[in-house]
Amino acid sequence: MIKKQTKIYPKEEIYKVLHPLVRKWFDLNFKDFTSAQKQSIVAIHKQSNILISSPTGSGKTLTAFLSIISELVTLSEKNELEDNIYCIYISPLKALDNDIDRNLDVPLKEIEKIAKLDLGIRKAVRTGDTTQYQRNKMLKKPPHILITTPETLSILLVAPKFREKLINVKYVIVDEIHSFAENKRGVDLNLSLERLQHLIGNFTRIGLSATVSPIEEVANFLVGFEYGIPRDCLTVNVNHLKELDVEVVSPVDDIVIADGEETRLGMYNLLDDLIGKHKTTLIFTNTRSGAESVLYNLIKLFPEHYNYNNIMNHHSSLSKEKRLLTEDILKKGKLKGVISSTSLELGIDIGYIDLVVLINSPKSVSRALQRIGRSGHKVGEKSKGRILITDRDDLVECSIILKSIKEFKVEKLRIPKNSLDVLSQHIYGMAIENIWDIDYCYDVIRKSYNYVNLSRDEYEDVLSYLAGEYGELEERYVYPKIWIDYNKNMFGKKGRLARMIYSTNVGTIPDSSNILVKVDNNPIGKIDQEFMDKLKKGDTFVLGGSVYRFNYSKGMVINVSPASGPPTIPSWFSEQLPLSFELSMEIQRFRRILETKFQADRTKKEIRCFLKEYLYIDDFGANSIYEYFNEQYLYAIIPNDKTLLIEYYTGFGGRKFVIFHSLYGRRVNDALSRATAYLISKRYNVDITISISDNGFYLSSNSKIHALKGFKSLKTETFKNNLIKAIQKTETLTNRFRHCAGRSLMTLRRYKGKEKSVGRQQVRGKILKSFVEDIDHDFPILKESRREVIEDYMDVDNALKVIKWIESKQINIKMINTIIPSPFGFNLVSQGYLDVLSLNDRGEFVKRTHKAILKKIKKNLK
Repeated sequence: MIKKQTKIYPKEEIYKVLHPLVRKWFDLNFKDFTSAQKQSIVAIHKQSNILISSPTGSGKTLTAFLSIISELVTLSEKNELEDNIYCIYISPLKALDNDIDRNLDVPLKEIEKIAKLDLGIRKAVRTGDTTQYQRNKMLKKPPHILITTPETLSILLVAPKFREKLINVKYVIVDEIHSFAENKRGVDLNLSLERLQHLIGNFTRIGLSATVSPIEEVANFLVGFEYGIPRDCLTVNVNHLKELDVEVVSPVDDIVIADGEETRLGMYNLLDDLIGKHKTTLIFTNTRSGAESVLYNLIKLFPEHYNYNNIMNHHSSLSKEKRLLTEDILKKGKLKGVISSTSLELGIDIGYIDLVVLINSPKSVSRALQRIGRSGHKVGEKSKGRILITDRDDLVECSIILKSIKEFKVEKLRIPKNSLDVLSQHIYGMAIENIWDIDYCYDVIRKSYNYVNLSRDEYEDVLSYLAGEYGELEERYVYPKIWIDYNKNMFGKKGRLARMIYSTNVGTIPDSSNILVKVDNNPIGKIDQEFMDKLKKGDTFVLGGSVYRFNYSKGMVINVSPASGPPTIPSWFSEQLPLSFELSMEIQRFRRILETKFQADRTKKEIRCFLKEYLYIDDFGANSIYEYFNEQYLYAIIPNDKTLLIEYYTGFGGRKFVIFHSLYGRRVNDALSRATAYLISKRYNVDITISISDNGFYLSSNSKIHALKGFKSLKTETFKNNLIKAIQKTETLTNRFRHCAGRSLMTLRRYKGKEKSVGRQQVRGKILKSFVEDIDHDFPILKESRREVIEDYMDVDNALKVIKWIESKQINIKMINTIIPSPFGFNLVSQGYLDVLSLNDRGEFVKRTHKAILKKIKKNLK
């Protein structure tokens, strides 16, 4: 059962369970235990499973390790410390593993100094970077604390000699558990923990997390089930105790009327001012290209303040050496600032940060808290953050995020269930360990939180695939990996190379690379693979200042043709973080509240006062939001959680646009728009172009669109099937199948020391997908690819909620026709046009459109 920890232990009681040497070390370094430590240390000593959610810099790591170190010191003193692993620490990052390794040095060496003897407590990092020499050394003298990653743990479970060293494991610490829970690395880890429990029996599970919700579900993810009932776990949540100093700031006085260049220069002046007032500033952008742009422009605009030695970048596209150099200089306090996309969100030790700046919306409250929590890292210090907005929608979004932070409302994590590709990988690993009873293996798998509801049919389908019962697959060099004896109800590994194949191909992170773009046979540039995933035939995008239409892909090359008009896929689209559904609905509710204020004829002063109080924003922010919403109210209708506005607009050259003001986040809008376009195309044989954002989507065509009929055809009972049909021939599904085929070991990335290029994997994945579609439409890996697209990449569940609300009349549909897009619709329609305009032209375009809207409003009021 999952229970909230209610017992807070005083210092004296905690000292009773700690070894005298550990007590003395703690006294020399700290005045008292933190709130998290007072609730957790004794519980860990009692070997209770526990999930600790507390802010960065609140002593989480020491909380997890103190009881364990105390126990190891006790065993050492009694001369009972064996050559076995007692604790496994798992983190999502190799850099974090190395940090923990260094950070454990301090207490262990200082305790030995107090004891005046060598306690012999060993720790070591084991990852993909560990040399063969170090691995052999670990076999002879295993560490008592093993620091590793999920991928390496999977490999260790099938290593016969190393498995013996795991027999005495009593504790497993999962750090940054929130970063695992929402993706397949977490599924992989979860199954490995169940395999470990099957091997050695019960052990204490300790989860460490920043802000997480719902904490009970994440605790359940940590500990799993026993006979269908959640195992016991305590939860400790002390996030509310961390003091926060957070503000939304604008680079200009009125974001509604400011043009792009004015906003851009204002942003850099404000950044320079903020950096100058603090010792070290950590700046987060939402894209890698954004991080590069901010660094370049700060140095260009303020050469007297910045150079490449005192301000640096840190993101995943940089080399490992470059990232380590930045981290090292940052730790030494020698940088004025560092600019990151997402790579510094997790708890890597980067020294003291006194300000975090978020450029644009972080798209979720939990991500905002995670990033801002990187400042004020010391216990008891305030975390200081500034959210810098650059447009009107950004201002509204960030103001709602600020309100949610102040009122401590955090979105729920979404944990993947029944991933059949990861299941295939683990069943193969289990077969390598030993021969299994089919029923018993099913029971072990269903102890995992991710597979507690796995159907027997799905389980047997995966076994059939692994056993080679889809015989036609051998024509495509997919061979059986296990044998099954149905008479004895047993299965085991097949082939002498099984362990080698498994160990060199495990993991869930797919290989990726840049895609070459060609017109006919002439290369014109490159795009990243995530961008290609978004493309479907006929989509247009900008590359090198020109617009191109996507025709088809072959391996790591795509073929395009020159095109005209606005691109349907903005250049930044692939890197953009999606807005969470919960945050979207908070913004929608706020829209409705504000609409009622206008309907009640509240004065500008009254509404501005309400905005300042409700959203915790300043005069400038309140005025900008008032003007933005007032223009939308006077020009059209304010769409909200009870009203879906559909706006019909005719663009340049007579092209028709139908704008759906569906502020549900990009993942939901992707699902709604694709299913709608599919039904329209099928019924009316119309070629539809789609463009989506967090705030809505539009359908566009040169012909009549039939948008309302298509949208009203979405029904809860058929929506999922129609969406699956809509994605059937897309690059998104093709690439996701390639990823799933890799995870399920249908395609091998490495074999006998040779590595298969991403291009070859891509071609093979495409051929295999086509092949299995002909064999069995419900082939487990194809089925998983579809599930991943509609549930993980899109958000089919919340899209179904929206359709259900429309069916039950909880949401009303209203329609308007506009000559100029409404203020809310402008950002949706313009995102393509702005890509092909210069900065000056963009500013002029925005100004002209805004003037035209104001002119139309005045005309309507007469």
